[in-house]
Amino acid sequence: MKRRKFTAQFKARVVLELISGAKSMAQACREYGIRDSLLCRWRREFLQRAHRVFEEGSGSGEHEARIAELERMVGRLILELEAANEAFRLIASPRAKSGSWYGG
Repeated sequence: MKRRKFTAQFKARVVLELISGAKSMAQACREYGIRDSLLCRWRREFLQRAHRVFEEGSGSGEHEARIAELERMVGRLILELEAANEAFRLIASPRAKSGSWYGG
């Protein structure tokens, strides 16, 4: 028999229906074709992890790492832009046009 896979969204919806009283355990199991032991496990996991929604900095590690990488890239680009602007300023200065680089 092929094992079914359920998405996190589906599991959350079914558990919320159960917790809110919209459906009884028996109704949910019948309607979705799942065993009561599986639904009990989903509910237990849901309740054990519910506090994480309110934890500070609960963003995923991947997102935080990507943000840090982008911040580093922006910093590097700012430095490159400042160096290019400084080089342009030196090249475009009146002294450079007159051929005198040391003010003489």
